[in-house]
Amino acid sequence: MNQLSYWEIKQWFQQVDFTIVGSGIVGLNCALNLQRKYPNAKVLVLEKGMLPQGASTKNAGFACFGSLSELIDDLKSHSEEEVVNLVQRRWEGLQFLSQNLGDKNIDFQQNNGYELFDDSQLYEECLSRKEEINKLLDPIFKKDVFSESENIFQFENIQGNYIVNNFEGQIDTGKMMFHLVKKCQEVGVSILNNTSVLNFEDVENGVIVETKDVTFTTNKLLIATNGFSKQLISEEVKPARAQVLITKPIKNLHIKGTFHLDKGYYYFRNIDNRILFGGGRNLDFKAEETTEFSLTELVQNKLEELLSTTILPNTDFEIEHRWSGIMGVGNQKKSIVKPISNNVYCGVRLGGMGVAIGSLVGKELAELV
Repeated sequence: MNQLSYWEIKQWFQQVDFTIVGSGIVGLNCALNLQRKYPNAKVLVLEKGMLPQGASTKNAGFACFGSLSELIDDLKSHSEEEVVNLVQRRWEGLQFLSQNLGDKNIDFQQNNGYELFDDSQLYEECLSRKEEINKLLDPIFKKDVFSESENIFQFENIQGNYIVNNFEGQIDTGKMMFHLVKKCQEVGVSILNNTSVLNFEDVENGVIVETKDVTFTTNKLLIATNGFSKQLISEEVKPARAQVLITKPIKNLHIKGTFHLDKGYYYFRNIDNRILFGGGRNLDFKAEETTEFSLTELVQNKLEELLSTTILPNTDFEIEHRWSGIMGVGNQKKSIVKPISNNVYCGVRLGGMGVAIGSLVGKELAELV
């Protein structure tokens, strides 16, 4: 164990009011809201990675709330009211993110979302239910969300038309997290990186928190570790790894927007004249139910194949970089925001919609205290 000095213990680990585990979008929004509400409180965020682990800095930066096929799929396991509530929360979350950080700071662009289909049956089903879903979402958006478009980007091996989401946008994930960290530091939140929480115990007057370097007491403990939450609590959250790649810059890249393929299991977008492309979890759900940041040949080969045959069929491209992120999913899409014991709370299971609902979940987690 690293021996901490008197100064380190006194400054960071004594008289701690709120400790948040996880410095992703949920954890930092929680910290920000607590520090604003209690300006004199000591708010401490513990992050096990050098940067926010999990999905907050690893995602594709889609400002989305569900493609048409995804919402139709959700209606098989959720009621109409539940699906409308999910979309409402995601949409509210995106507005909240925008107001909190500012569109310029997150490089928000509304270039529309497009759903591509390689399955004619799914395509026909989505077309036939488009009006029904538009009607369902009308109270939220007051306009048709989904419309149809010709194949304007010349993708190959897909059905004739796309279904367009007229409200979908994209952000720069790195900028979002950078400005969120900056905002937290400006109001006095302490963020300690490379600090893993190993254990905790809720005692009557607070929570004893054990990390690899120090054990200390905090008045309240808030857990925002999403895909990694099973390591600390027993809520119904499974890790779900998402693998991603990005090309080198492509001259005269004409593709602009966010794109979904195969019920959203594949997704790609333009960024800095490149194509960022992720997904393929459905090729082997069991293997991707992991907290290990690694890549598999199965998924990476499939991503490259789809790039060559469907997305950039007549364009030379090179892959510059690959990575993976860990999401938190479950049988239900509704996130879990609740007290676990007297002084411990959690905000987890974002279901792959962290950009949309992370800010909101963080705020709700802070409000539980």
